Amino acid sequence: MSGVRAFWSVLKDDLEVARQRDPAARSRIEVALAYPGVHAVWAYRLAHRMWREPGLRLPARLLSQATRAATGIEIHPGARLGHRLFIDHGMGVVIGETAEVGDDVVLFHGSTLGGRSMRHGKRHPTLGDGVVVGAGAKILGPVWIGSNAQIGANAVVVKDVPAGAVAVGVPAQIRLRAEVRNWDVEIDDPAIYI
Repeated sequence: MSGVRAFWSVLKDDLEVARQRDPAARSRIEVALAYPGVHAVWAYRLAHRMWREPGLRLPARLLSQATRAATGIEIHPGARLGHRLFIDHGMGVVIGETAEVGDDVVLFHGSTLGGRSMRHGKRHPTLGDGVVVGAGAKILGPVWIGSNAQIGANAVVVKDVPAGAVAVGVPAQIRLRAEVRNWDVEIDDPAIYI
C-alpha cells in the first residue's frame, strides 16, 4: 500500500509543479484536465513501471505511443525521469530510451533529448537537477548537462554543459555562467540569451 501512496504523491507533485511554474494556470483542476505535458508525464510514470517488468514491455510501448498520439509528446518508457518534471506546452517534445532527467527540470515545446547513433547502450543525454531546456532545443548523444544549467531556445547541444552554465547556438557554446540558484520565472527564460 505504501508503494501506491508514494506513486500518488509523485503524480500530485507533477500536478503542483505545473500549477506553480505556469503563470497561466488558474487551478489544479484546470492543469489536471487541460495540460498535455502533465498527461504525458503521468502516462510515462505508469508506462515506466510497466517497462520494469519484462513481460509488460510491449504494453508499456503501446501506452507510450497512445500518449504520443494524444499529447504530441513522446517519452520512451525506458527513460528515467526525476520528480517534478514540467513540460510546458509540450508539442514535439521527445525523450529517448536511455535519457536520464533529474528533479525540477523544465522542458519547453519542441525540445529533444535524443541520440546521435543507432547503437545499443547509453545514447541519450543525462540532465542534472534544475535544468531548463528552451523551446526547440536539441540535446543529442550521451552528453551530461549539469545541474541548474540552461539550454537556449533552438540550441543544438552535442557536448557536456557544466553545472550552472548557459548554452546557446548551433552548435551550442557556453555564453556565460549563470549564478546557481532556484529557478526564477522572471529571469530564467533561456530564450533571452539568444
